[in-house]
Amino acid sequence: MIQLRTILTPADNTGAKRLMVIHVYGGSRRAIGHVGDIVMAVVDRSDVNGMVKDKEKVKALIVRTRKELKRADGSYIRFSDNAGIIIDKDGNPVGTRVFGPIAREIKEAGYAKIVSLATEVL
Repeated sequence: MIQLRTILTPADNTGAKRLMVIHVYGGSRRAIGHVGDIVMAVVDRSDVNGMVKDKEKVKALIVRTRKELKRADGSYIRFSDNAGIIIDKDGNPVGTRVFGPIAREIKEAGYAKIVSLATEVL
């Protein structure tokens, strides 16, 4: 459950250290994002030599949430942090590596490139 001003941990190697959500895409009344949704975020902290800079607005794909996610088979999946991957306007990842596990729902949402970079898909 990601909403306005939620802090996300970047799960890629773009150089961002912290992301703060400023908008959840999907309509004017949409307030909450889940795994597989796109949000607009601000780079709150970044590495000096990174691809993104401080105070830069970026689009991010939510790949992990602390709030459990119910699957069609009745099972639940929950992660230990809220994480996102910075993407460009076409939906391709800006970074070249993806860290940590990623939910299977990302592949079902059509982001095969991100899933291929991930080390573990749950």
